[in-house]
Amino acid sequence: MVMDENTTVAGRIADSIGERIISGVLQPDAPLRQDHVARQFNSSHVPVREAFRQLEAQHLVVARPRRGVRVAPLDTKAVKEIAEMRAALEVVALRNAAPKLTSAHLARIELALIEGDNAETIEEFEMANRAFHHALVSPCAMPRLLASLDGLQLANSRLVFAMARSAGWRPRSNQDHRLILQALRARNVDQACNLLVRHIQTIERLALPAS
Repeated sequence: MVMDENTTVAGRIADSIGERIISGVLQPDAPLRQDHVARQFNSSHVPVREAFRQLEAQHLVVARPRRGVRVAPLDTKAVKEIAEMRAALEVVALRNAAPKLTSAHLARIELALIEGDNAETIEEFEMANRAFHHALVSPCAMPRLLASLDGLQLANSRLVFAMARSAGWRPRSNQDHRLILQALRARNVDQACNLLVRHIQTIERLALPAS
């Protein structure tokens, strides 16, 4: 019972801190002190340590000897790593998902696209963007791959928020998403995969000046 309670509290702490890291409230290299976090969430140190482990597994924090736990960097090296991993893994997932896409799957992809086009805030846009990419690949039914992509999508969300803070954000249509959906409707998987890679590489190019 105690273990279950600690696990639940750890997940709540990890989710809260993770949201602040992704949105940029907690900046790269910001220290996360175990005693401060425990006081903030009115918890013992046990769930805080577990929360830190969860955040480290998501690559949102890093633990360094003599420096403690800090928010993970979001520098040029990190941006390139995120983009290259997404370009490789998301395409594998899409190739495996594409033959299984039904009209219901395509409708979910389109709904996420429309929600992104109608977004009036960066928060609404990023939620829709995450939903679009998840809907693209979820039919692949490869749990380990999807778990890896979920972590990479969180990292990508950090890039989107960082770019918005640096260059501003305004509502706009995502033409890349629309072209990917059109290719999938036409059952042109190769074109959809090529468009997805180009889309991810574009995000990398846009993010680098702000990193």
